[in-house]
Amino acid sequence: MVLALVGSILAAGLIVRGSVGSAAVLLLVFLALAGLNSPLIFPRSISAQEAQRRSAADGRPVVYWRPTCPYCIRLRLRLGRGAGRLHWVDIWRDPEGAAAVRAANDGNETVPTVVVAGRAHTNPDPAWVREQVPPAA
Repeated sequence: MVLALVGSILAAGLIVRGSVGSAAVLLLVFLALAGLNSPLIFPRSISAQEAQRRSAADGRPVVYWRPTCPYCIRLRLRLGRGAGRLHWVDIWRDPEGAAAVRAANDGNETVPTVVVAGRAHTNPDPAWVREQVPPAA
C-alpha cells in the first residue's frame, strides 16, 4: 500500500511538471513493486515457531523470506499455486525467524532459506522445493 501511495505522489509531481509519460512509467514501476510484495502474491506469513510446529505436523517445508528480495519473489512465482502449501515466515516481521536464518547461514540473513525435514537449504531451485511438498491429502 505504501509503495502504491508513494508512486502515486511522485507520479502526480511529474504530471504537474508536464512529464506525463515519465509519470506513467514511474507509477507502473511502483505498482509492480507493490504487487510483488503484496500478501496477494506471498501467502500470509506466520511466526517461525508456528511454522516449525505446523511443519512437524504436516511435513511441509518452511520458507524464510523477506519483502523486496528478488530471489524470494522468483521462488514464489516459480512455485505457482503450490506456494500456498508451504509455511512462509517473513524474517523482517519475526525476530525468531531472522535468528533461524542467521543460524543456518553463518550469521547472514540470506533468503530464501527453505527448511525441509529440519535441514536448511539456502536459495534452492524452485523445482526442487516443489518436489519436497507432500501430496495433498
